[in-house]
Amino acid sequence: MNKPLLAALSSLAIAGLGATPAVAAPQGKAANAVAVNFAGTVSLSNCSGSVIRFPNSADTDPALVLTNGHCLETGFPAPGQVITGQSSSRTFGLLNSSGSKVATLRANQVVYSTMTDTDVTIYRTTTTYAAIKSSYGISPLTMQDTHPVAGTAIKVVSGYWKRIYSCNIDGFVYRLKEGDWTWKDSVRYTSACNTIGGTSGSPVIDTATGKVVAVNNTGNEDGQRCTENNPCEVDQSGNVTVRQGINYAEETYNIPACFTTGNKLNLSASGCTVPKP
Repeated sequence: MNKPLLAALSSLAIAGLGATPAVAAPQGKAANAVAVNFAGTVSLSNCSGSVIRFPNSADTDPALVLTNGHCLETGFPAPGQVITGQSSSRTFGLLNSSGSKVATLRANQVVYSTMTDTDVTIYRTTTTYAAIKSSYGISPLTMQDTHPVAGTAIKVVSGYWKRIYSCNIDGFVYRLKEGDWTWKDSVRYTSACNTIGGTSGSPVIDTATGKVVAVNNTGNEDGQRCTENNPCEVDQSGNVTVRQGINYAEETYNIPACFTTGNKLNLSASGCTVPKP
């Protein structure tokens, strides 16, 4: 996993990068690209995240925050474990377009969290999209409900580091194994998205649409095989490939179908294919 804060700081010290916020060098922008910035992203105590809505969410719905399963404040969910409806008082620093913190949002529930097949936590906050927009002029990011496409230009926006990484979707991984966990149909970045610890939970944004297509979660740091912080790719025949320095995200397109009116989780909804308790 892209390690939480303490490990991230030690990694940075070793790399000599320091903790100065930075923005990745811009790449050529397509004519139809939208401006991707920090608006709607959040910083957690040890990870990154974003305020997200689904295509059918209403402005009056409780605002949701997306991050990784391994960023959950009560510890990593075990393989096979799915957490729903867990009480939470986690706080999030809401960022504006330039990356300045403009508010603190608070969760009242872990709506859904797992590290099985995917690596995702969704929090429900105590406020609504409309209230956030009215008070701070910030809109949520919309989660795309269709499978991402290889070659798509993306940006990984880290609210923790206030840093944006630009690259493309290199392809998809049948199974990504890391330690005790296995993720399905993961997104592999091209090498320019050299994400680090603390970027866990960052939204992966399609630069053509501005929509969230995945959530950043890990990378192979040391070239080891299938160990923590060194995920390996496994194809349908069981062949293992290790790509040192390459980073990954977990798709989110299958999440919107699991939420109904009022941003309420319904794991029995038609089309909901995420892991269930």
